[in-house]
Amino acid sequence: MPNWIKAYVRFVDALNYRVGRFSMYLLFVLMGILLWSSISNILRQNAIWTLEMAQFTMVAYYMLGGPYSLQLDSNVRMDLLYHRWSDRTKAWFDAFSVFALLFYLGVLLYGAVESTIYSLEYAERSPTAWRPYIAPIKIIMCVGIFLMLLQAIAFFFKDVAKLRGEEL
Repeated sequence: MPNWIKAYVRFVDALNYRVGRFSMYLLFVLMGILLWSSISNILRQNAIWTLEMAQFTMVAYYMLGGPYSLQLDSNVRMDLLYHRWSDRTKAWFDAFSVFALLFYLGVLLYGAVESTIYSLEYAERSPTAWRPYIAPIKIIMCVGIFLMLLQAIAFFFKDVAKLRGEEL
C-alpha cells in the first residue's frame, strides 16, 4: 500500500482512539448531571436544565464514541454467516459492503451539515423552558459523523491491504 494510505490509516486510528477515549469520560459527566438532578429534586430546587443537558451529553457520548467502537470492532453485526468465513472472505465482503456504509454516512453528514447551518443562521433554540441553543450539539453530531466516515474509509483501506496480503 502507498505510504499516504498507511499515514491516513494511522492518523485516523490515532484520532478516533483519542476522541473515543475522551468520550468515555462523558459517561461520568452524564452521571454527575443525573445525580445533580436527583439531589435538586430532593431539595425541591428547580433544575430545569438537567434533562436536556443529560440528553446532549448522551448524544455527544455516542456520536463521538461511535468511530472508536467501529475501530475496536465492537459494533453489533448480523453474524449469521460471517463468523464462519475465512479472513479473506470477510475482507472481500467488508470491502464491498463498506460502500453502503459510506453512502449512508455521506447522506447523514449532508443532512447534519444543512441542519447545523440552519441552526446557526437562525439561532435555533430548544422549545423547552430552559431554551438552550441547538447548534453546539448539532456541531458535535457533524464531527461524530465525519469521524465515522473517516474510520469507514480507513477500514476499506485495511480490507484492501488484507486482500493484497499486507497488514495496515
